[in-house]
Amino acid sequence: MAERTKTNPQRPGTGTLLDIRNLRIEATVYPPGEDPKNVVIVDDVSLTVERGKVLGLIGESGAGKSTIGLSTMGYGRGGVRITGGEVILNGRDILRSERGLRKLRGKEVCYVAQSAAAAFNPAHKLMRQVVEATLEHGVSNREEAEKRAVDLFRQLSLPDPENIGDRYPHQVSGGQLQRVMTAMALCSKPDLIVFDEPTTALDVTTQIDVLAAIKRAIQDTGVAALYITHDLAVVAQVADDIMVLRHGKTVEWGETRQIIKEPKQDYTRALVSVHAIDHDEHTPTPTPILSVDNVTASYGGGKVKVLKNVSVDIHPGQTLAVVGESGSGKSTLARAITGLLPPESGTVSFDGRVLANRLADRPKEDLRQLQMIYQMADVAMNPRQTVGTIIGRPLEFYFGMRGAERNRRVAELLDKIEMGKGFADRYPAELSGGQKQRVCIARALAARPKLIICDEVTSALDPLVAHGILKLLLDLQAEEDVAYLFITHDLATVKAIADSIAVMYRGELVRYGPKSKVLTPPFDAYTDLLLSSVPEMEIGWLETAIASRRMEAAGN
Repeated sequence: MAERTKTNPQRPGTGTLLDIRNLRIEATVYPPGEDPKNVVIVDDVSLTVERGKVLGLIGESGAGKSTIGLSTMGYGRGGVRITGGEVILNGRDILRSERGLRKLRGKEVCYVAQSAAAAFNPAHKLMRQVVEATLEHGVSNREEAEKRAVDLFRQLSLPDPENIGDRYPHQVSGGQLQRVMTAMALCSKPDLIVFDEPTTALDVTTQIDVLAAIKRAIQDTGVAALYITHDLAVVAQVADDIMVLRHGKTVEWGETRQIIKEPKQDYTRALVSVHAIDHDEHTPTPTPILSVDNVTASYGGGKVKVLKNVSVDIHPGQTLAVVGESGSGKSTLARAITGLLPPESGTVSFDGRVLANRLADRPKEDLRQLQMIYQMADVAMNPRQTVGTIIGRPLEFYFGMRGAERNRRVAELLDKIEMGKGFADRYPAELSGGQKQRVCIARALAARPKLIICDEVTSALDPLVAHGILKLLLDLQAEEDVAYLFITHDLATVKAIADSIAVMYRGELVRYGPKSKVLTPPFDAYTDLLLSSVPEMEIGWLETAIASRRMEAAGN
C-alpha cells in the first residue's frame, strides 16, 4: 500500500468551514469464541472543507467513510469511539464539548442517510419530520419553516410541492423520499451536510434525478458537503475535491479532475478502471435450458398485475441479464420461475419439462437444478452457523453427504470461490461483504445446479469487490457450464457478464435479444433512457445528460 499522498495541500483559511486533524477512531469488536479486542477504524486522517465546496469521500466498505462523516457531528455509532485528533467546525473543536453537540446536530451539521425509508418515521407525515429540527433549534417558527420546506420541495423537483408534505413516507417513491430527506437536511440552513451514499440504493433513472437535485440544491444554497460513496462516476459529478480512503487511511486526496484523469496511487487507478471486464457474447445453443412462455403474474388475488405476457429463454452455459428500474418486474420474474409466486397464466419449462407452478409441488430434483443467490448476503445466511455448515447444508439435503466426504466437498467449494478451507470454521460476522457473497455462491454451486438466478448480487458491494464477484461468476460458468439469470439495474454489469438481455418496464418486456443487438441503436424510448442514465467517469456528464433529457422532452 502506497503512503498517503495529499495532492491538494490547502491550509485552513478564512473560507475553511471544517478542519479535521489527525482523526483516530476505534471500536471494540467481539469475535465469536474470542476475547474482545480494539480495532482502529480511522487512522490519522486529516482533511479540510471550504465553505460552499463539496469533498467526496470514496473507498470500499470498511474504509472509514461513514465513520468520518458521522465524526463531523461528534458521533460514533455501535460502540465506536473517537480517541484522537480534532474536528474543528466553524473555528471550534466540537469534540471538546459533549454538551454542545446536541445544539450542533441538525442545525450546523445535517446528515442524509443512504436508506431514506429506514430514516423516516412511518407513523408521521413528511412535513412534520422535515421541519422538526428547524423548530427544535429555534431557527424559525412553524409557518416560516413549512414555507421554506415547500420552497425546497420545489427546488428539488418534487411533484406537487405544496401538498407532498401531507403524505406519509410509504406514499412516495424511493427517489422522492431521498429528495424529501435532502429537503429536511437543508431546511434548518446548516453550514455542512453529510450525504452518506444517498443514491446507491436507487435505479439509474432515479439516481440521475436525485443527483441533479442534490447538486442544484448545493449550488443554490451555498452549503458545504461531504459526499460519501463508493462510485467514482457519481462523485465526479458533484465534488470539487475527492479523498480516496482504504482501511481507515488516506490513499490520495486531490481535485476531482486529477483523481479521475491522473490518479497517482495504484488503488485509485484500480477504482477508476474497475468495470473493465471483457465478456464475448456466445451463440445460443439450439435448445434452451429454461423457457418462460407468456407468463402473467399478479399480487392481491389478481388485482395488481406485475408480469404481463413475459417470454424469455436462457441457454446452457450462458447469461440472460434482466434489467429495469424498481417495480419493473425483474425480481417478480425470478419469483415466478422459482414457484414462489405461481403464474396466473403461461408456462415455465426447465430442461425440456414444464415446471409445476407452485414451489411446494416441485420435486427435489427440480429444486436442486435451479438455485438462487440473493442481493443481501447478510440476511441470506444463518449468523449462528459456520461457513462450513452453511455450504454443507445442500450437500446433505440433496446428496446425503456426511462427515469426511462432506468436509472434503466443502473445502473444494471454498477453493473454487478463492477463499480456502481455512474459512470453514468462521461465522458470517467474521467475513467481509464480498466474502459473504462468495459463500452464498458456493452454497448455490454445492447443489450442482444447471441454472442459478442471481438477484442483484453485486448491487450492495463496492466496485472492486463487485468486480471480483463478476469475474468469479464468469470463471465458474466456464468451468461448470452453469447458466445464469442475472437481475440487475446496473448497465455496466450487464455489459460485463451478459450474452443476452431482457429490458423490463412496468411488468412488460420492452426489448429482448442478444447483447450486441439490444445495445445497438436504434433504441426504444425506455432503453435509451436507461443507457443514457448510467453515470460516466466524465466531469460534466450530469449536466450533459440532463440537457439531453430536456431536449427530448421538448421534442427536439
